[in-house]
This record gives sequence, structure tokens and C-alpha cells, in this order.
Amino acid sequence: MRNLKSTTLLFELSQPGRRGATLPACDVPAPPIGELLPADALAAGPPPLPEVAEPEVIRHFTNLSTLNMSVDTHFYPLGSCTMKYNSKRNERMAGLPGMADLHPLAPEETIQGLLQLLFELQQMLAEISGLPCVSLQPAAGAHGELAALMVAAAYYRHHKLGRTKVLAPDSAHGTNPASARMAGFDFVTVKSRGDGMVDLEDLQSKLDDQIAVFMITNPSTLGLFDRQVPRIAELVHERGGLIYLDGANMNAILGITRPGDFGADMMHYNPHKTFSGPHGGGGPGAGPICVAEKLGPFLPTPIVERRDDRFILAHDRPQSIGRVRSFFGNVGVLVRAYCYIRTHGPDGLKAVAENAVLNANYLLSRVKHILPVPHGERCMHEFVATAAPLKKRSGVTAMDLAKRLLDYGFHAPTVYFPLTVPEAMMIEPTETESKETLDAFAEVLFRITEESPELLHEAPHSTIISRPDEVRAARQHVLKWTPDGSGSAEVSR
Repeated sequence: MRNLKSTTLLFELSQPGRRGATLPACDVPAPPIGELLPADALAAGPPPLPEVAEPEVIRHFTNLSTLNMSVDTHFYPLGSCTMKYNSKRNERMAGLPGMADLHPLAPEETIQGLLQLLFELQQMLAEISGLPCVSLQPAAGAHGELAALMVAAAYYRHHKLGRTKVLAPDSAHGTNPASARMAGFDFVTVKSRGDGMVDLEDLQSKLDDQIAVFMITNPSTLGLFDRQVPRIAELVHERGGLIYLDGANMNAILGITRPGDFGADMMHYNPHKTFSGPHGGGGPGAGPICVAEKLGPFLPTPIVERRDDRFILAHDRPQSIGRVRSFFGNVGVLVRAYCYIRTHGPDGLKAVAENAVLNANYLLSRVKHILPVPHGERCMHEFVATAAPLKKRSGVTAMDLAKRLLDYGFHAPTVYFPLTVPEAMMIEPTETESKETLDAFAEVLFRITEESPELLHEAPHSTIISRPDEVRAARQHVLKWTPDGSGSAEVSR
């Protein structure tokens, strides 16, 4: 039965006079509000907020939370997203008053402990990447991509080189072309071979004196490590270009190899993927970038530096691209990443990667008999299976399988990406899942493929919303509640 307390809106629960708290009368002289604020800042009347007692509010949101999936409650095999369990220890450290209660404009002499933490984090990220210069300022992975490409653009401007093109493989994350265009470059796609690796002949045909950056995700979204990357870097560097490493999949190579060692000049991290920060819900996030020495002067400011016996936020960098984020960025996420790295240490980070790869290969071995895996018998941190033969045989699609998994208590894998694999299901178990969980997931997936197509076409059957029109939902937002239920697609300005 549908839980009305969790699906009824707070506005619909509203009753006149209901309160969560009653404040005492003001016991000091209170001048009229019109004397405190200008007339154009005053509303004609109080906002029509819902009137709800505290128990109703608590029950509403608590019940609402039980309808959602989370990493704390379910297995999330979302390929490319690296939805590993978030350690509560790191949450507690980031929530300490000395961290959480700091004001972003606090004087430097009062936040020396935090600045030391951030300085050490810069050093650790530099060591892990093999790239010595670091900015912690970007607010997300895609933002880090954009910032790094802006650094590249500043580098070419400084050297009076009019480079215009950014290249990336056809299996790249969709943020790669978007970041390139936003940074002012033209974007060119490089083909992949049948085995999922970069087609070197196609790459060479597109390398000219306009090449600025070649962006590569390695390991790739197919879960493969392209062993050609040193040769790719050599070809790009010969033409005066730079290599950008999309660090989305660093979870697979921590402590094993470093992007700077196999030719990368720039990269970003996703702390929510690699270093177990909270994931989803729109943020906040972080996207630190690491670059080679020659690109360091162009990094966003401020950078945390150590001068004599104190730490400072250094702004005196004349070639910098300037700020890309207000204040210093999302420091709470960076604190979590620092705690994660310090907790694991060098050997622990290597073990993270080894176990992520082990789990992915174990699950691949269980799934390939159910859904074919076109690109190899082995993978790195994730693999891409295909439901194309199943669709051809019975009409059941990757989306049908993904929706039906929800009924069994598993979040769906990433579907229909990368676009190079038809009916793609990109599966990433991460290192935090047990063998028992992986076995249960494989067994459920097998069971689902044996169910009737009619049942699967209508799945999920246990959720309040089954299959919304996602395109319409994205294009025709209902952003304002109205008493008659009509809603509105307009946002007040």
C-alpha cells in the first residue's frame, strides 16, 4: 500500500495554525520593519508556506527517505560513477567544529591547521598523479576538466601559439567535448578500434599544428587500460600538444601507475569516486587538477603555499587564469579526501585499486554467460556488457533489465553508455562490495533474463513511479506547486 505520509506534499499536509515551534514575544523594542528595510525589499504579505507540526514534518521526510536507494542501503553497480561506500569516519572528521564551522573569510593566521591540511593534500595528489602542481579549487570533475583546458589555453596564449583543436576518443565521457567547447576549442572525435583501444591511424590523421590537447580516459569507460598511451603521448607531444587524463577512473590504478609517468600533462580527480566522498544529489563536489611543471604558473588562484613557518593562500601568480570558484572551493569534500588518503596510506591505496579490479573481473566472469561482454575476457575497474542479443531474441532491452533490478533491491548499472556498445550495461562493483553481494547480483540478473518479456517491459513493479517520460520531465519542468495541482514550468525571476 502506498505510504501517503511520504508521497503527500507538505503543502497538502498543511493545516492552519499548525506549528513546529512557538516563539516567545519579543522582549526588546522592535522598530517597524519599514524603518529597517527599503520598501522594494518588503513583500506585500507573508509567503504562503505550509503550516505543519514537527511530527508530521519528521514522518514526511523519514518516510520519503525510505523510498529512495542509497549506497548505505543498496548495491550501486553504476559504471563510471564508482559508487563506493562512504566511510562514516571521514564524515565525522569533516564535521568536526574546527572544520565545519570555519568562515570562508577567516584570516589566514586563524586557520593554519586547515591550510596545512590542504597543503598536504596538494602534495599527496601530486604524488599519486605524478604531476607536481595542484589546484584544489574546481568544484567538480567536469569543472576540473574545464579549468585544466583553460590552463592549457593560457599556456598557448603565453607562448603565442594559436592552437584550436581538442581531440578525444569516441568512448570519452560526454563532459569532454562540452569542456573543450566551453574553453574555446574546437572538438574532434578520434575513432576506436574494434578492441576498444584508440585507433592510432585515425589519431595520426588528425594531428596537425592546431592540436592543443588530446583528452583520454585511461582506464577507459569500457574498463580497459590502453597500453598504447605512451605512444599516444609521444605522437601528441611531437606536434606540440598536451595530454589530458580524465581522472574519472583513477580508482583502478591508484598506487599502481601514475598518469604523469605514462605521458599525461594534466588531469583531474573525482574525490567522490576515488576518495569516497559523498556522491550524488547535485553536490557539493570537488575536482582538483594536477598539471606538469610548465603549466603550474597558469593554475587558478589561490594556491596553498608554505612560506617559512606558516601557510598562506597565494594570489601573487601573474600568469594564473584567476579564480574558477568562490572562496577556496568545497573544502568539506577535500577534508574527506584527505582523511581517506591518510587512512589508507600508500599500500592501502594500492590495495583499493587491486580489489576494485579483482571485484570487477569476478563479476565479469559471473555475468558474461548471461550478457556478453564484447571487449575482452578481462577488465580493469568496470566492464560493459550488452543486452543486444537478448533484445534480438526476446525484445528485452537494457532498460528493461535495469528497471527490473530495482524490484530486487539492486540499483541499476549505467545503461546505454558508452555509445560504442549497443544496449550497453556498464557495471562497476568497486572494492567495497563483498563476494556475497556480487554473487547475489549475478544470480538476480540471471533470474531476470529468464522472466517473461511482458513482465520486464512494465518493470519496476514495486516503486511508486514506474517509467516516467524522462524526456518530457527534462524539458517540461514543473517547478512550482499550486493548490489545483496544475504546477508551473516557469521560474520567477
